[in-house]
Amino acid sequence: MDPVTISLGARLTELAREKPDSPAVTDHQHTLTWRELDLRTNRLARALEVAGVAHGDLVSVGLRNSAGFVEACFGLWKLGATPQPLSFRLPAAEAKAVMDLAKSPILIAEPDFIADRPRYDIAALLALSDDDSPVPDRTAPTYKAPTSGGSTGRPKLILSGAAGVYTPTPGGSGGYRTSAEDTMLMPGPLYHNGPFTSAFAGLQRGAHLVLMPRFDAEQTLAAVETHRATWMYLVPTMMSRIWRLPEAVKGRYDLSSLKQVWHLAAPCPPWLKEAWINWLGPEVIMELYAGTEAQAVTIISGEEWLAHRGSVGRPSFGEMAAFGPEGRRLGPGETGEIYMRRPEGWPQTYRYRGAAPRTLPDDWESLGDIGWFDAEGYLYLADRRADMILVGGSNVYPAEIEAALDEHPLVISSAVVGLPDEDLGALVHAIVQPRPGLSEAALREHLKTRLVGYKQPRSYEFVDAPLRDEAGKVRRSQLRDERISRSAGASPE
Repeated sequence: MDPVTISLGARLTELAREKPDSPAVTDHQHTLTWRELDLRTNRLARALEVAGVAHGDLVSVGLRNSAGFVEACFGLWKLGATPQPLSFRLPAAEAKAVMDLAKSPILIAEPDFIADRPRYDIAALLALSDDDSPVPDRTAPTYKAPTSGGSTGRPKLILSGAAGVYTPTPGGSGGYRTSAEDTMLMPGPLYHNGPFTSAFAGLQRGAHLVLMPRFDAEQTLAAVETHRATWMYLVPTMMSRIWRLPEAVKGRYDLSSLKQVWHLAAPCPPWLKEAWINWLGPEVIMELYAGTEAQAVTIISGEEWLAHRGSVGRPSFGEMAAFGPEGRRLGPGETGEIYMRRPEGWPQTYRYRGAAPRTLPDDWESLGDIGWFDAEGYLYLADRRADMILVGGSNVYPAEIEAALDEHPLVISSAVVGLPDEDLGALVHAIVQPRPGLSEAALREHLKTRLVGYKQPRSYEFVDAPLRDEAGKVRRSQLRDERISRSAGASPE
């Protein structure tokens, strides 16, 4: 018999009946049970309607990680509206452009978020209704509408091709393999697609979600021990910062409850991945590669990775292939642009608002990644097409250089960009956030045996501010443009 699909609001009510007093969401302040979450989101659905939200609307949610973020989304789904996650850190002009594109009638955010439309936090919404009785069953036409994670310039929304429904899947929720028995620890920001998708996939299965207000390396380990977390989401930046903790600090916490640690969102340097596999065990470390567009997905376990070092796995959903610039499909070992397509007969998984997809004939679509496949069909990523640096006719991939830089114990984070050069076309420039005591000479010595000559940075820049956001994303094009602009401004006329 086919599994029964129900609305996300109905699924929450179902879980509230099955385990009313079990914890659903825990943040840094309190825990909501499934019954409390169900009742409060009934109130929120009615309040949102009073505030002017209608069935099918996209509504921007600019809250920090909190139980309130989860409440806002379920309140919208119960009304038949769609959450449009928005970073609370966005500059006002960029946030306005995203909300204009979404046509969001209101903004759900804290008072410090400046907006040109009505803004409500959770308390203000709850003040609009005290009726927590069951609401009419509605289904949002679109499950979610996140922004493009690495975009600069014109905003882009990625509307899910799926409606706001829950369909039971054997063995766990989607690729993440969560179950009702899991306690999920989420240190990543819910306004990014990876944390959003995995957190709500687990909640739909009945897992207990523990949210950290922001990532902190030691506090993440402490939260695993305190909540006996069985499942955790990380990005390579978080993994690096945790791994750099003193051995005495890492050894202070009991991590034996962890059954799955998933990392995604950015390439993981092989040395760092191997360190985590040796620390927690290959059966614990899992990796997923996909875009928000979800045409295809790869998954790789720690055991598989040890046999295919550096790979992100083989497609477990949809198809992927490497293509050359002339549109020729490439064979094993040949590096090209990675294109994806959904399974034959599968409905459209997304649609853009504010952009057009990069396509080839026969429904192949690219997210801009460069990579190659081995003879067994395992994918190895090089970098983003837009970030590749052409140095004297040779392709240089910033992620490879950043991985080598980040291996130095005094490097907190790094970003590599190409700056214009009359002779070579571009020169490799390294931007580094250092720990005390790091010198340019030490970095040059460190890279001597790790990178071929043309990949060596010609120039270095030390900065105090983090180079990656909370989700491990780096905007290389923005960093590059800022430095080119600065250089042009300093040049004599």
